[in-house]
Amino acid sequence: MNRRLVVSYVLLVAVAIAAFTVPVAFVLTGQLRGDVETSVHREASAAALLVPAPSRQALVQLVAAYQQESPGRLDVLLANGTAATPLPLPVAPNDAAFTAALSGREHIEWGHAPALGAEGLVLAVPARDSTGAVVGAVRVSYPSDPLNERQVQIWGFRAGLAVAVLIVAAILGALLARRLTRPFRELNRMARRLRDGDLGARAEETGPTETRTLARTLNNAAETIDTLVRSQRSFIADASHQLRTPLTALRLSLDNIADGASDPLVREDVDLATAEVVRMSRLVNGLLTLARAEAAVGTPERMRVSDVVSDRFEVWRAAAAERGVVLRAEPTDDEVLVSPGNLEQVLDNVLSNALEVSPDGATIGVRSRHEGDQVVLEVSDEGPGLPEADRQRAFDRFWRGPGTTGPSGSGLGLAIVKQLVTDDGGTVSLTSAAGGGLCVRISLRAWRTSGG
Repeated sequence: MNRRLVVSYVLLVAVAIAAFTVPVAFVLTGQLRGDVETSVHREASAAALLVPAPSRQALVQLVAAYQQESPGRLDVLLANGTAATPLPLPVAPNDAAFTAALSGREHIEWGHAPALGAEGLVLAVPARDSTGAVVGAVRVSYPSDPLNERQVQIWGFRAGLAVAVLIVAAILGALLARRLTRPFRELNRMARRLRDGDLGARAEETGPTETRTLARTLNNAAETIDTLVRSQRSFIADASHQLRTPLTALRLSLDNIADGASDPLVREDVDLATAEVVRMSRLVNGLLTLARAEAAVGTPERMRVSDVVSDRFEVWRAAAAERGVVLRAEPTDDEVLVSPGNLEQVLDNVLSNALEVSPDGATIGVRSRHEGDQVVLEVSDEGPGLPEADRQRAFDRFWRGPGTTGPSGSGLGLAIVKQLVTDDGGTVSLTSAAGGGLCVRISLRAWRTSGG
């Protein structure tokens, strides 16, 4: 918008300059030509008055003075086609200018001047005696170069002035455009903060009436959204928290029943009920974790991927060793910008899912690489994988693919991963691993030494 405003402002100034300067320049050019014609006509008329005089001394002095003080040339031809001695015979005595003047008519023309061998003004007037008879003709040839130089000065000065005015107009236009678009930049900053999950972002209500009204409307909309989202998150968090106590009590009761039951069928039913209670407890814990992930908007910090991966491997190495699963990482020096604790929680959920679907003795690999301004972190397993249709649904809440998660899975792990990665400005997707399993591809913002 700034660029368009500046271009529009400069274009309007350019049109105004062209509308007023170009006509004036043409008028001045016409006046210059008129002044030259008037001056040349006056000199030619003065010389024509001296042609019929008995003595041509004054005419000779006038011709010499004119050719000395001006770039032009003054020639005289008598009516019989001879030179007006002691003056020499003019160059091209038979040209149109002398012919017209000897016939009693004045001749004026801009074009080729034979006496000069260049472009210029050719003006001829008849010389008459006291009876009015034509006794000769005076031709003045004046070059165009001095006039052209003056015209170049006129046009050059106005062109330079126009460029200077346009530069000043561009500077003033840029300042004015920045001032006019400042409220929109504020609104844009607010929109970016809302996009990043900061529902408390508000815009300053400044500027013209229209922008103040727009800012007020957006602030009210953001306030309404913030209230609704907070209410939803509070409900999920409170409900999850409140369900944990009765679920714990129910599990204790089932354990007591199992301890006192001697019938194998009863014990089997109690074990099934206990497993469902455990799954429900994990589901409630997952809901609480997801609510906290949606509510948290942290400040991204610089973290080394290899350090976080090594730390999580230490936590999960014992669980992997029980089934002979190997955790393998390709160490790199890649660094990312993430909120504190987010990357750890993402890796915990992904590694947990990978361990559940990996067969005994399998390998879970983690590697990272740079792609432009992103760092791509890939976690691959050797499990059954997922079809393309199921990969699109895997990030839905409570979705559990057949045979891809354990019996106690809640279906919230990948939903939490997507929420945390999105909060940090990244993306997450599922692809097929090289060994036939599943690969979780996580793209995060790379930290750059040039300033992050």
